[in-house]
This record gives sequence, structure tokens and C-alpha cells, in this order.
Amino acid sequence: MLNITSIKNPRIINLQKLEKARERKIQNLFVIEGLKELTMAVVGGYEIKSIFFCASIVSANEIIIITKKNNKIELIEISEDVFQKLAYRESYGGVIATAVPQKHLLNNIKLSSIPLIIILESVEKPGNLGAILRTADAANVDAVIVCDGQTDVYNPNVVRSSLGCVFTTPIAVASSDETINWAKQNNIKIYATALTASKAYHTINYLEPSAIVMGTESTGLSDVWLKNSTQNIIIPMSGKIDSMNVSNATAIVVFEAKRQRRS
Repeated sequence: MLNITSIKNPRIINLQKLEKARERKIQNLFVIEGLKELTMAVVGGYEIKSIFFCASIVSANEIIIITKKNNKIELIEISEDVFQKLAYRESYGGVIATAVPQKHLLNNIKLSSIPLIIILESVEKPGNLGAILRTADAANVDAVIVCDGQTDVYNPNVVRSSLGCVFTTPIAVASSDETINWAKQNNIKIYATALTASKAYHTINYLEPSAIVMGTESTGLSDVWLKNSTQNIIIPMSGKIDSMNVSNATAIVVFEAKRQRRS
């Protein structure tokens, strides 16, 4: 087992490089921070390559149990000083790991008898994507589809803000055109949120296979979604502004669908 005490160690420098999307693509690796997140990645079937752990915070035996005694995973002990310089927040439980990304294909989505899908077009902020993945987990939706994304699903801020839900929530990444065709082939009704829509979100019947489509806060959805939707919907607002955080808006509509399906 390696023991690293310097932040200038090549392994640590390489780990820090994975903050960048280009480097994640080149190395085909991304970073997982935290015991809970690591556990969820293992549950999600991710291939863990290496685990950097601080022995003063967590023992090697605890990690071995979490990783189901997988002896192919490289364990690397790091000093508390190195860990403190690497850790984004103190609650990581002394663990930072690297793992191999999974392929997120539309055809890999397993649909329930009455699917409920979240579709996101051109997500810009990793924190919003992570928060929406937490909503998807809480609502137990069939999948989250990221269309024409402006950030990759393994951005460290997505992993952090999702609290590990990125590993256990079914995700697909595709173009808008591909996703529209897929939804229509699966007889899934498309409900696109738009400020100009005439129907309020809570008046829609979500008891059939449904996809709730959200756009960016700045520009909303593109015309391709508005033209191909079953019905454009709006969240009525009574304040001075005409939009809200996209993760909050997603939660509002998704849980209305869940409310209807419980009744």
C-alpha cells in the first residue's frame, strides 16, 4: 500500500487534474469524494480504480468492507495534511476515490409500466443538475435525460451536490432530437415548461407515461421542444420575477405528478 505525505506527489497532482472535464475525458476517470458517495457508487456498479484515504479519519478495513473486499482497487494512504488540502468539504469522511464513468445511453433506460421521466435541456450549472438528481431519487423517477448538456454528469460539483444520487439514478445523455424520437417511440407524453404556456402544471393529467422537460433559467427551452411537446405547461407565479431556480421548478412539477399517482 502506498503512503503519500506530500501534496506535490505525482499521484496527488494527477488527482487534482481530474477537476477538469478535458482531463476526465483523457484519463476516462472521475473523482468521488466521501464515504457515502463511494458506497453509492459501489451500489451503482461503478468500477472503482483507486481510493485515497486518511487513516486518522477512516480505517482501511472500513473501506475494504464498503468496496466488498475488491482486491483490484488500489488503496493509497494519505496524510491528514494532504487530505485537508484535497478535500472540498470536511464531511468527506477521509476518502477520495477515482472511478470509471459509465455509458449513459437512451436504450439502457428500463421503463416501468407508467414511466415518469425528467428531461433537462442544456443544463449549465452543475449544482442544478446535482440537485435535480436528488429530486429524481426522492421521487423515484424512471430516469433523468440530459440533452445537449453544457456540463458533464461527472463534474465534481454534480457529484457533490447530488450526494451520490448521480450513481444510483438512471441517467441518459443524448441530443434533443434523439430524446424526442425516443419518447415518441415509447408513447411517452412530453410536457415542456414554458413561460408562454397556457396550461398550469397542476391541471395536467400525469397518470399516463410522462416526461417533464425543463430548460435553462436564462433562455428556457428551445423551439424543438416547444413544437414537439404534447402540451406546454407553466408554473403560475405571483411575485415580481418570471422565473425560478430550475431545480426548484423541477421538484414542483415532479411531485405534482407523484401526488396524482398516489391518489
